[in-house]
Amino acid sequence: MSDYRRWYVPGGTYFLTLVTHERRPLFGNRLGLKYLRSAWRLVRQRWPFETVALVVLPDHLHAVWSLPSGDDRYSLRLSKLKEHFTRMFLASGGTDRQLSDSRLQRRERGVWQRRFWEHVCRDERDLQEKVDYIHWNPVKHGLVEHVWDYRWSSFRRFVRLGEYPRGWGNAAEVAHITKANWE
Repeated sequence: MSDYRRWYVPGGTYFLTLVTHERRPLFGNRLGLKYLRSAWRLVRQRWPFETVALVVLPDHLHAVWSLPSGDDRYSLRLSKLKEHFTRMFLASGGTDRQLSDSRLQRRERGVWQRRFWEHVCRDERDLQEKVDYIHWNPVKHGLVEHVWDYRWSSFRRFVRLGEYPRGWGNAAEVAHITKANWE
């Protein structure tokens, strides 16, 4: 068993990655996106957080969340997000993959990967690097040629707020993130 320890910082800002089980493209259609959006809202109502940046690709998502002061329970929020999505997905006729003995013993479904990836943003530079990575990710995966063209991302909101120019994403601007792999 792994000796991995998560880092919990009350009021922290976290870069998070969630991946579907066996990289199934569950968010590649409007129904999957609808269930994800609904689950997101349900979790945020009960356990508030700010979504700083987000990208949803067909088989995974990246987000930066800021938690309220004194609160470090991002794991709980992610668990509830997965749980709510899974219930809606399965209730609508969605199926999970064949379950291993390990998943059966733990009463897990075959919708999400078991774990998730998290990183505490240490400073503004670190945060900006993760936000850039989020926005560049659809280009990295070959879904679009230009960052602006991907619809399921917070990039357009950032452009409206003046944080990025619309044409952001040339080679010089993303050189610091093209080799990163947080998935």
